[in-house]
Amino acid sequence: MEANTMRTQVAIIGSGPSGLLLGQLLYRAGIDTIILDRVDRDYILGRIRAGVLEEGTAALMDQAGVGGRMRTEGLPHDGFDLVYDGEIHRIDLANLTGGKRVLVYGQTELTHDLMDARDAEGLLSIYDADNVQPHDYDGAQPYVTYEENGVSKRIDCDFIAGCDGFHGASRASVPASALQVFEKIYPFGWLGMLSQVPPVSDELIYSNHGRGFALCSMRSKTLSRYYVQCSLEDKVEDWSEDRFWDELRRRLPERFADDVVTGPALEMSIAPLRSFVCEPLRFGRLFLAGDAAHIVPPTGAKGLNLAASDVHYLYEALREHYEEKSDAGLDNYSAKALHRVWNAERFSWWMTSMMHRFPDMSDFDRRIQRAEFSQVVQFEAASATLAENYVGMPF
Repeated sequence: MEANTMRTQVAIIGSGPSGLLLGQLLYRAGIDTIILDRVDRDYILGRIRAGVLEEGTAALMDQAGVGGRMRTEGLPHDGFDLVYDGEIHRIDLANLTGGKRVLVYGQTELTHDLMDARDAEGLLSIYDADNVQPHDYDGAQPYVTYEENGVSKRIDCDFIAGCDGFHGASRASVPASALQVFEKIYPFGWLGMLSQVPPVSDELIYSNHGRGFALCSMRSKTLSRYYVQCSLEDKVEDWSEDRFWDELRRRLPERFADDVVTGPALEMSIAPLRSFVCEPLRFGRLFLAGDAAHIVPPTGAKGLNLAASDVHYLYEALREHYEEKSDAGLDNYSAKALHRVWNAERFSWWMTSMMHRFPDMSDFDRRIQRAEFSQVVQFEAASATLAENYVGMPF
């Protein structure tokens, strides 16, 4: 083998949570992996993302042997508040779902745990890899090429896992004729602020107000993550910290607004909202997972959890291939994963539609939106459906 060529069983493109989690699970099953990413680890750990874990995602972290800190520092949540025009309704997750709950634990911390575990085992991760490109995945001998310090290198493998996000090379390498894409772009974004202040409430608050949506979340008991709906034309520099705090309080009921503790921003950013799915998720020996395959609006906290369910199905399929010499799991991966993806897409779209003010809403639309909220308030079955989706459908 040439000096610049390596060999592994599964080449994983992308060192975010999905790639790292898949790598850790495969390692514990005795399956060799190499992970490569086009950016450095500090950039990955600097990304401020999701923080609500379904029970299935938390269980996968335990299965991967990296759940210790998550279980110690994560915040179990048994419910959350929905607010519509000042009316507050608590969704009692535990009672509505037979004891299920979610766990608040930041994606940055989860990623850190997975990176540390991979480092501790001496497993190979390649960062700052330029021009990453999968090849020949429609044949029996796929490989990945990349450049490191200007030197072209190659990884021969049995399979390629594309966990490199929406803008990654994996999905981009698939011919457009082989993909069916479904997409909805929402006419607003979320302006988010991370601040070292105690959260306004012990549980999340989703608020639909005449001025727009607001979300009160947290990463710990001393680190809060807040969001306000904003125009796609807004820029972060248009928003001072004082303006953000003032707008957040305006969109909350007085009971919560009076308790908001303000502080300097550790990070502020605007995220556009979209729903996106590509089908299928398998192309020969290339498998897409996570944001490379689908995006959900953050309303309902499904993005990271959907990536984890993809990883579950793909890990089980690869384990079955190597341990049981069966390709049934690989053949069914796309269908299994997409079934769960579309259920989560529906839920995220529904939550987004109910909790945001759309710029072109008619009086009829507003009444329908109000009726949606009233259904949840009045009927336990409606609340239970919301709760079951929020804690996560089973894998």
